Amino acid sequence: MLAVSAVFLNGCQSRCPLARAANQPPPGFTAIFNGHDLAGWWGTTTEDPRKYLALPAAEFKAKHDASLTDVQQHWSAQSGELVNDGHGLFLTTEKNYGDFELLVDYKTVPLADSGIYLRGCPQVQIWDSTEKAKFPLGADKGSGGLWNNSPGAAGKDPLVKADQPFGQWNHFRIIMVGPRVWVWLNGRQTVNGAVLENYYNRQLPVPPRGPIQLQTHGGEIRWRNLFVREIGSDEADQRLRVTDPKPFKSVFNGKDFTGWAGPLDCCRVTNGAIVWQPKKGGTIYTQQEFTNFVARLEFKLPPGGNNGLAIRYPGSGDTAYMGMCECQVLDDNYEQATGEKIDPRQAHGSAYGMVAALRGYQHPIGEWNYEEVTVIGPTIKVELNGTQILNADLSQVTEFMHGSAHPGKDRTSGHFGFAGHNDPVMFRNISIKPLD
Repeated sequence: MLAVSAVFLNGCQSRCPLARAANQPPPGFTAIFNGHDLAGWWGTTTEDPRKYLALPAAEFKAKHDASLTDVQQHWSAQSGELVNDGHGLFLTTEKNYGDFELLVDYKTVPLADSGIYLRGCPQVQIWDSTEKAKFPLGADKGSGGLWNNSPGAAGKDPLVKADQPFGQWNHFRIIMVGPRVWVWLNGRQTVNGAVLENYYNRQLPVPPRGPIQLQTHGGEIRWRNLFVREIGSDEADQRLRVTDPKPFKSVFNGKDFTGWAGPLDCCRVTNGAIVWQPKKGGTIYTQQEFTNFVARLEFKLPPGGNNGLAIRYPGSGDTAYMGMCECQVLDDNYEQATGEKIDPRQAHGSAYGMVAALRGYQHPIGEWNYEEVTVIGPTIKVELNGTQILNADLSQVTEFMHGSAHPGKDRTSGHFGFAGHNDPVMFRNISIKPLD
């Protein structure tokens, strides 16, 4: 799928979708507009998708069905084009998406203003880039930016102005992986991997899944060739990581435990990965010590899998208490898999027993996840599959799970490693960049 998509899109980003038969998707893509009716769509407006996606099934169905009268009034299918009169609810996919690639053509009129909501969050902006009244808002910079990002934030303004003249079709290619977004308008890149901020609560990341929405905003807009390709975990991890630039250095050679210490018989190396042995525990760790650093790695969990990252581990004792922390590695569905209830400070990505991480951003069990951990002074940040799930200053922690103190939390240096808990958890592609 990767190879097909790359050949297709890199070879003819702007001309191929317009040249093929209307609403016929390229290889690997699925049409989300069938060209002749509104099947697969309903209507919402600018509202937090977390709220309506959390509704009981009956309440959600009532909300969904009540929107269809408005949708039929303001949206129509005309000669293979999806047409909005500039008013009404935003057309919203019934299907929700995680990581995806979206292709879409649009054509609008002077003074129109629209956009594409990603996972229900605003938005890839569509402007009338000639409307001088909106130049102070950024219309003169053109379409294709993440306009609802904070002032000065990456992605808010497009990198280039790439709009076609009125009367001509424009073509978007949009990729979303985690909260990060890449946008090309008419073959020119306007956003390069910027984080889409959560407009509804900027203290939280965007949801892990949500709908694609087409915004209405006061002027007719026409859409066609709406195609989506869902991105799997391997491709998502590759896009987020790309390659490790200098001074990242691999700390695991993929063949043996050269450079590692601890009870190494807890693990074996298989197909380039450290594989924890069932019924064996203990902490293995790098012989090298680190002070401030960024660690990058990939992990795969079995159902109910439990492990941890040893951060500034002293080389002996329980890393959760004697090291700066154990950064938890745990199946997000641990409670369902095991029947055991956990404290929020035990969830994946948490500074174990001290600060809880956000949940819900893991790939499905059996797939690889990409994680990046940054440790500077007393702070630790965890980014899982592109989404920041923890940002904690451990020097400020005064309340501990079960009242158990963490005497090592203020350590300033130590080893990096893995704290096994008897489950066959796997790790690979482990590299560290010292920040000292």
